[in-house]
Amino acid sequence: MIFHEIYGNYYHTVAEILDAALKEEISDKTIWKIVKEKAFAESSLTIPKELSEKGNWPLLNEERKAVVHRKASMPLTTVEKRWLKALLMDPRIALFQPDQTGLEDVEPLFQPEDIVFFDQFADGDPYEDETYIKIFRRILSAVKKKSSIRILYPLKNGTEKWIKCNPVRLEYSLRDDKFRLISVYKGRVNTISVSKIIQCETIGSFRAAKIKEEVHDKRTVELLVKDERQALERVMMQFSIYQKAAERIEENSYRITLTYEAEDEIDLMIQILSFGTSLKVAGPEAFVEQIKNRLEMQKRCGH
Repeated sequence: MIFHEIYGNYYHTVAEILDAALKEEISDKTIWKIVKEKAFAESSLTIPKELSEKGNWPLLNEERKAVVHRKASMPLTTVEKRWLKALLMDPRIALFQPDQTGLEDVEPLFQPEDIVFFDQFADGDPYEDETYIKIFRRILSAVKKKSSIRILYPLKNGTEKWIKCNPVRLEYSLRDDKFRLISVYKGRVNTISVSKIIQCETIGSFRAAKIKEEVHDKRTVELLVKDERQALERVMMQFSIYQKAAERIEENSYRITLTYEAEDEIDLMIQILSFGTSLKVAGPEAFVEQIKNRLEMQKRCGH
């Protein structure tokens, strides 16, 4: 495991406590406050105790000041740097122009061709095309700066059309391997594939507060998982991008509630169906009916 979530959190929390105790005595109240804000809930039972006089971490002296004399520093290990360098070779990540300072002479841990994607369409966006990159970054900048844009895109009849819209966010579809722009045009929410945009221009600004509620139509679906052949692990991995809550209801059976946005509903249904009998949709009824309809369509296509 390259990055350890729990221990990493402990290190950063203790580092902040030591930074606060560099120049003056640190109180128990301050320690508890830092632990509550930075660490896990159960950490309040461990960190303050271990930093006390009877604890196992002699990092505070009798005057409750840090025994170190400099601010804590936790540089990346060589393996961490190599892992980051490998991620930054992904052309999708490169679209966002991440800072690679300090990784110039680092050998990547793996190459892009070492990764194999399953259940993904082969006609993804042209991430290394110069025109695509220029359009993507212009849209990204407009989203960050709350700027309106004019985009030119093709219609089904073979013609092209300019529209003025307010970009809200960029989304990525793992199944399609494509980015899409969520925007508001003439008061309505629109989804446009970035790869279909021919030109893009920035033209002024807009008020994001007016459209915030419109583009965040949150919905939930309740799933029942029978944990056979590591089904639970596969479900949690597959739906890792969604907000979710899980509970055990009986031996090897779990209930998972996923929260998603309306425009992702079709993608979500396709992913759910890919699990077969290991996954059952318990509600809401409208979602269950759509799943039944899709299964009926698949049966008809099979005959």
